[in-house]
Amino acid sequence: MSENTMRLELIPVPVSDIDRAKAFYTEQAGFDADHDHTVSDDIRFVQLTPPGSACSISIGKGLTPMAPGSLQGLQVVVDDVAVAREGLASRGVAVSEIQDFPWGSFVFFNDPDGNGWAVQQANPRG
Repeated sequence: MSENTMRLELIPVPVSDIDRAKAFYTEQAGFDADHDHTVSDDIRFVQLTPPGSACSISIGKGLTPMAPGSLQGLQVVVDDVAVAREGLASRGVAVSEIQDFPWGSFVFFNDPDGNGWAVQQANPRG
């Protein structure tokens, strides 16, 4: 990797109940569970990755000073937002209707703590 190459790899997501959040992200949002490691009584690290993504999220104990539910604007990009919406809804996620903007089509959902996600189907660049 060259000295000016940077890749975003991990985003901490603040949650109040680690097991509930892990179940939501894996069973309902469809993320892969990569790691779940208790380091000590004060630190538990859980890494979850959206399918096909090079960037993961972390949830756990002792990872971030952010308040549970305070992270907004997390975004994933999909090839077909209607298919993504149907998948989320069929697994019990309260997901918005599709909203179309000049820059893409979106659906929105929150995790159990209220952290906000956007799912975007980007318009072709022309």
